[in-house]
Amino acid sequence: MLHLDISGATAKTITSSAGIPEQELGALRTSMRRYIEDWLKERSSKGMHRWSMDPYDKSAIERVKEAAIRAKAESIQTVIWIGIGGSGLGPQVIKEMFESATTVRFILLDTIDPAFLLSSLEGVNWKTALVVIASKSGDTLEPMSIFFHCFGQLKTVRKGKAHERVLAITDPEKGHLNRFCLENAIPMLPIHPDVGGRYSIFSPIGLLPLALLDADLDRFIRGAKEMDTQCQKTTLEENPAALLASMQFLLDTKRDLPIRVIMPYVQRLRSIARWDQQLIAESLGKNETRNPIPLSAIGTQDQHSLLQQWMAGPRKSWHLFIRDLEQPRLEVPNDTEESFAFIAGKPFGELLDACYEGTSRGLMSVKRPHITISLTRLDAYHLGQLFFLLCTEVIMLGKLYRIDPYGQPAVEIGKKITREMLMRGRKE
Repeated sequence: MLHLDISGATAKTITSSAGIPEQELGALRTSMRRYIEDWLKERSSKGMHRWSMDPYDKSAIERVKEAAIRAKAESIQTVIWIGIGGSGLGPQVIKEMFESATTVRFILLDTIDPAFLLSSLEGVNWKTALVVIASKSGDTLEPMSIFFHCFGQLKTVRKGKAHERVLAITDPEKGHLNRFCLENAIPMLPIHPDVGGRYSIFSPIGLLPLALLDADLDRFIRGAKEMDTQCQKTTLEENPAALLASMQFLLDTKRDLPIRVIMPYVQRLRSIARWDQQLIAESLGKNETRNPIPLSAIGTQDQHSLLQQWMAGPRKSWHLFIRDLEQPRLEVPNDTEESFAFIAGKPFGELLDACYEGTSRGLMSVKRPHITISLTRLDAYHLGQLFFLLCTEVIMLGKLYRIDPYGQPAVEIGKKITREMLMRGRKE
């Protein structure tokens, strides 16, 4: 089971001037109880927070499993996944966790950088490739332009049967992509119209990569459901999403630490930091006065690039570490050079844990707060728990900051300007 440890951010550990004292956390208990109850009522009676019901959508789960079975029956060797934002970052996490020498090759395209596209698609055998286009609206410039390129490649190789090697994940009722798929007999998997891309990890956006990469889809769903049960508890200490949101809010508003550094000490989870960064930034970045500012990092690499800043720079950030407790066995040889005898024969997992401890204790020594999420092991079950926890935390933060966590109106401004420039031709 996932475990949340807030001790590194409490007054008891790093003094009341830097950490959060019990009385400040306790002052939020009544409000958080009400917010949790409101969240449950909004789900059950108002149909809000539709993403939180995706783990219970048996029909969508079965359709994903059937699509994966068809791909295996057709001997698909390469999956070309096209998506951006939540449609790319969530699948990227899953790719990093589960792609291996025994799975299909999973190419994720989330940029229109032509050099990257050429490099990524070089050597693809289009006869054994499946193209997945993931876009709820179907009108986002980047994924659609990449899709038309890949669809063109399929048509060159497969002629009139190109549509058989395409799968679209999109709005089931409307949109440009929906219409294109109907006109070209391209099969579709649905994203519920009320589920935004950054909350779509429990829809086919997240479920299909799991199934295509032979991960345990049922365990992923089970993990999400069990975390949902935890997040419905109204006692603050029993509800990890409410507790994490409360600490985030207090560290920002009471200690003036708006910057949240999301830092996994797990290479296979490096993209969870970017996924959570988008989730928070797009959901809550709507108030010029105060809202969390997320930044992604990765251990141990960023110990050697940013730790000086974190330890001795302006006091504006706190850390959210993510780690796994069970790691593969790989050891340093015993015959190391004498000056490195202290690591001879030790497992790399022990070295990684020591680096995490060094960073976390170092931060505490200079009264800089951190919180740690620990996963018993890195598998589909715990990944489902982690995703659901972080999604629910943002909903709780929306209530604490009084910010609507849905929609991203500022993003649409840039999209509109880009579209207008391309339609009329850029004028210098």
